[in-house]
Amino acid sequence: MNDSLPLSASCGEPRQAAENEASATPRADRPLFLVGMMGAGKTTIGRHLARALNKEFVDLDHELEARCGVRVSLIFDIEGEAGFRKRETAALDECSQRSGIVLATGGGAVLAEENRRYLRERGVVVYLRASAAELYRRVARDRSRPLLQTADPERRIRELLAQREPLYESVAHLTFETGSMPVGQAVQALISMLQQHETLS
Repeated sequence: MNDSLPLSASCGEPRQAAENEASATPRADRPLFLVGMMGAGKTTIGRHLARALNKEFVDLDHELEARCGVRVSLIFDIEGEAGFRKRETAALDECSQRSGIVLATGGGAVLAEENRRYLRERGVVVYLRASAAELYRRVARDRSRPLLQTADPERRIRELLAQREPLYESVAHLTFETGSMPVGQAVQALISMLQQHETLS
């Protein structure tokens, strides 16, 4: 396998907005960005939220995998975290300029100041928050997380959360506690929060 991966690739064309999309939120074309730790529910909640709001769902990690043709874990293996983060920023720059999407970012997307600026300035940012214990419970058996390939993944999650939570909070317009509520209930509660935010902002 090559030790280099193609960097240039299109994020794709935005889908045509449905006629009733405008009724979902006061500013339906404004993109929604979900940030938070691995296991916080960005992909699961994001898919259901996009469906409920009649928006397109985009997962930034999946976008990177589609561009490179390999899994995120292999990008880490070949290029290291620094190489992965460079690709992540390029993909985020393109995808965050699209309207009418729900974008689930990777857990470490907020580490770069440039990324935080893209998120904050280009859409509504929702921090999906969960405790370290809950995050570990959700991802303990997931072997596809490069940053958790350590002797003590629970401790690693606590360290990452301590490092990243201030960054999530700094970029977020809204913070939503995912807790242990069912996905459907969480999505409805989040939609209500978004509607209130859009009305007041």
